[in-house]
Amino acid sequence: MRQRHSLKTRVGGLTDMTPMIDMVFILVIFLLVNTSFVKETGINVTRPSAQTAVRQEHGNILIGIRDNGEIWMENRPVDVRAVRAHVERLHAENPGGAVVIVADQGAKTGVLVRVMDQARLAGVPNVSIAASREQ
Repeated sequence: MRQRHSLKTRVGGLTDMTPMIDMVFILVIFLLVNTSFVKETGINVTRPSAQTAVRQEHGNILIGIRDNGEIWMENRPVDVRAVRAHVERLHAENPGGAVVIVADQGAKTGVLVRVMDQARLAGVPNVSIAASREQ
């Protein structure tokens, strides 16, 4: 004669996965919060070297200037007249961030000065120029 199993016996044998799923989500959130994302201008430049170069780590707004005068922000080319609007938007997202201009060694000074001027007009008091440290 077959023995009948109650519903309670069949369901009771399953493992409750809720605590393990909660733990996985907590780990994912922990990793996302503690991950640092590298910001880039979108172009490769040859930085000039300087003996007094200092590394800045936190929350920077990066602007790249190529040797042909192209200006890049957030991996796309930007006209010099649009730099101020972009910097204002990025500064609103990160009020503590400074502007770092990553200019190629062959970039013209006039373009660099116009970009610095636009960044300051956007309300960012701390504008720096990136350089490689001399060895």
